This record gives sequence, C-alpha cells and structure tokens, in this order.
Amino acid sequence: MARPRADLPPAEALRALADEDRRLALRVTPGARVEAIAIENGKIQVKVRCKPEDGKATAAVLALVAQALGIAASRVELLRGATSRDKLVRIPPAT
Repeated sequence: MARPRADLPPAEALRALADEDRRLALRVTPGARVEAIAIENGKIQVKVRCKPEDGKATAAVLALVAQALGIAASRVELLRGATSRDKLVRIPPAT
C-alpha cells in the first residue's frame, strides 16, 4: 500500500510567513505518523516520519518544505537548529 501524500499548505501561505530576509521559523515533530506542514496561529508546524537520528529528520524537513514550495531541496538552507525541534531556514525569493 502506498503512503498517503503529505498534507501541505499553499506555497504562497508559507512565503507570507517569511521575514524580510526570507527566513522561516519551524517547529518540528519527528517520528510522526504522517508527513504534514500546518500553519497554526501564524507558526509553521512540520511533521515528518523520520526519527531524529544522524540528521535524517532534518533532511526530511528540508525536503518537505521544498516540496511545499515547489523547489529543489538544495535551495532550502538550514540556518539554525540542526539538532533541535525549533529550526530556522532560509528560502529562495519567489520567481
């Protein structure tokens, strides 16, 4: 049985939460049942299936954010929080 598709908000909604330097603050839940990005009270909640070991969950978060924005994962830059549930990433400008 195939995994269900991740529940993702529109790219415009994510970009609207970025600050003037195109940074997004994320709160991550590793080891979740489903992969999803939710916007609650102006904060971005990211859930990934990967366990937080050897950077796998962080890589999954970057890939999921990139998927939601419709860009390559290599274009999402982790600024802070490699081993934390609170992460700060920079996204590229909208094209």
